[in-house]
Amino acid sequence: MDKALLDRAHALAEETFLAGSGPGGQNANKVATEVQLRVNVYALRLPPPVFARLRDIAGTKLTTSGDLLITARQHRTQEANRQAARDRLEQMLEAAHRRPKRRAKTRINRVGKTQRLKAKKARGEVKAKRGKVSRSDW
Repeated sequence: MDKALLDRAHALAEETFLAGSGPGGQNANKVATEVQLRVNVYALRLPPPVFARLRDIAGTKLTTSGDLLITARQHRTQEANRQAARDRLEQMLEAAHRRPKRRAKTRINRVGKTQRLKAKKARGEVKAKRGKVSRSDW
């Protein structure tokens, strides 16, 4: 992933500070340490496959208007939460840029195929014997 995209994402990011729950004791009640990072992913101009992967990764963090909301509240200070939110944004973008490996089709040899079919047949016979007992079975 290129540095220009990260710079653009940081430039487009809007930060809001909230008085949230989390570590800090009484300080958490006085100081707005929770950070909510909002980035419009449409403004990032991502290629369609990368955008699709980001949408899957983000899940409910992505709004219908295209804003990606990242909330950080695990640290006691505003600056540490701000950095945590930015790091999470970078991780999401990096994960979206990684192409998933193509799945290689499994190939089964003739012996494996016959063993599998034998096992299926045996299992079917076990299940067939589970039915109601009729008079002819006595």
